Amino acid sequence: MLTGKKIVLGVSGGIAAYKMANVASMLVKLHANVHVIMTENATHFITPETFETLTGNRCYVDTFDRSMEMHVPHVSLGTSADAFLIAPASADVIGKIANGIANDMLTTTVLAALCPVILSPSMNVHMYENKIVQSNIEKLKQYDYEIIEADEGYLACGDTGKGKLPKEEVLVEAIVKACAKEKDLAGKNILITAGATKEAIDPVRFITNHSTGKMGYALARMAMLRGANVTLVSGATSIEPPKFVNVINITSAKDMFEVVRDNFCKQDIIIKAAAVADYKPCNVVDEKIKKKSENMSIQLERTTDILSYLGENRTSKQFICGFSMETENMLENSKNKLEKKKIDMIAANNLKVEGAGFGTDTNVMTLILKDEIIELPIMSKEEVADKILDKIISRMN
Repeated sequence: MLTGKKIVLGVSGGIAAYKMANVASMLVKLHANVHVIMTENATHFITPETFETLTGNRCYVDTFDRSMEMHVPHVSLGTSADAFLIAPASADVIGKIANGIANDMLTTTVLAALCPVILSPSMNVHMYENKIVQSNIEKLKQYDYEIIEADEGYLACGDTGKGKLPKEEVLVEAIVKACAKEKDLAGKNILITAGATKEAIDPVRFITNHSTGKMGYALARMAMLRGANVTLVSGATSIEPPKFVNVINITSAKDMFEVVRDNFCKQDIIIKAAAVADYKPCNVVDEKIKKKSENMSIQLERTTDILSYLGENRTSKQFICGFSMETENMLENSKNKLEKKKIDMIAANNLKVEGAGFGTDTNVMTLILKDEIIELPIMSKEEVADKILDKIISRMN
């Protein structure tokens, strides 16, 4: 995903500096060209040779190192990088950058950078909460630097609180977010539903379906990487939600409808990828005290039709995409759904086709619009998500 991208990692002094070896390794595995700049204090926690071994590139510490082959390296690295991450970002480095001080290799390179710059503060909780440090962080945000919030927990100094460096996966995803995709959805608000809803029969049992949420989660991640502000309304799933996405967890179809209803007016694009339980028990009483619940006769009624509500209440500028999972007559049923629900596009698949449907990492999708049908070959769900977003963007422009 980062093939051909030049990534600069800035490592300042802090016990968490050792974690950056794993970050560098993970980036290399994504085929990035990784360059590391360390402060002098950082070398007390991890050696430059470690990063050189992992990246295959020279690790820079001294601005005036005469053995450097690159011409004016602090300028060359800053102007040629696709993304620049400083982690751990100490209070000292944060203060210098916020106030335009450039007195070492790292801070001089940052000031020359033309790419997105991300800082991940990490320090003692009392330092982190200091008003001066917080003021410097806010100043950096105003200058369009991205700040990754510190995690809370037990710190190396023995204190407990905010100041931990986030997990390496979060740092890597921040870099992927910064430069992996063209930001053709920048400024767009997208609401995506995903996962399975549950309708309670009694305190123990419920009605649901086989949805894993993988397709909706892939859509949310790809939209985020393309610059969108993503709200993911998620039913039951066992997969980890995508990072840098606003996730709202729900249980029932009623829960999902209420969240969608309360939020959809703010959205430019709505994609209903969730597999909603179509029916719910309508005569549920706790009869287990009187007789065994398995002998109960349970009547069902339809749940709220979210897609119909969206079609009826949409604005002219919104694009609405629904999903259709069929076992027969896929095209005919999906076309009827497109017209009946008054939406713009249906992403349809046949659950009997190998590689499509629930629980797989692939999908075989057909995109159905009023005037066009696009049959996609078997792809990963993230590749399918990109194709869906491509088509939406082409119809909105």
